[in-house]
Amino acid sequence: MDRPDSSNLAVSQASSTGEAGLSISVVVYRPDIALLNRTLASVAEAYGRLREARGQVPLTLFIVDNGGLPEPDIAHSLALLAKQGIVHTVLGGHGNIGYGRGHNLAIERATSRFHLVLNPDIDMDANVFVSALDFLDGHPEAGLVAPRIDDDEHGIQYLCRRYPTVLDLFVRGFLPEAIRRCFASRLGRYEMRDVINGNDVVWDPLIVSGCFMLFRTEVLKRLSGFDLRYFLYFEDYDLSLRAHELTRVVYVPAVRAVHHGGGAARKGAAHIRMFMASAFKFYNRFGWKWL
Repeated sequence: MDRPDSSNLAVSQASSTGEAGLSISVVVYRPDIALLNRTLASVAEAYGRLREARGQVPLTLFIVDNGGLPEPDIAHSLALLAKQGIVHTVLGGHGNIGYGRGHNLAIERATSRFHLVLNPDIDMDANVFVSALDFLDGHPEAGLVAPRIDDDEHGIQYLCRRYPTVLDLFVRGFLPEAIRRCFASRLGRYEMRDVINGNDVVWDPLIVSGCFMLFRTEVLKRLSGFDLRYFLYFEDYDLSLRAHELTRVVYVPAVRAVHHGGGAARKGAAHIRMFMASAFKFYNRFGWKWL
């Protein structure tokens, strides 16, 4: 895949949508309220640290309710956001339209310089916004930042990926742990374990995770957000590959968060069906690679 010209990119992104500020979209469907409240609390804390470092930086949070959000249960978190000066909007009434389409509702409304696509089960480090915006200000060629994502035991989740084979996805997603060990070398390559660590910036990982994607908003709008063909799963793979056509993607381990999510196979038959349907669409678009 050809890399975009950095000089032209810097000029283009200097005139990105909005002169300052950050927006965030969080899509929820019957959310785990405890995790969602922790996510919102981490947004408030990280924004407080950003204001200490940079002064007043506008922040707008879009909570996209695809169904089942009990707003009274997050009232305290919303009050905390408002106290920090964060403008928040709950977009609802549209039904369960899927992950990518839900984020697109917020992306269409975003007028910020940077936009963060965020899962509702992410605890962000207090310095996450400071570290991310410092990096982006110093690297105008970067249009999409992926963070270091840890698990509950604070070990790195290897969520940057090379192009997946069908076998990679099957082994990683559906085989028991004891059998997966036999494929450790293969999965390690797919998960970029040879280059991803807690210290080194890695340029141009092919695929990054949709649980935390920090874009220059102009880039995201030029991409028209997520592809609507995916209801759930692989929309981030698709968006990552398309992002390389316009900008540079970069893994920045100083930008840190913890992810509490699980895989499709652990969420039941309906999620397995959605995973397989989205995989079929992904491979039909970008090319099948079996072994």
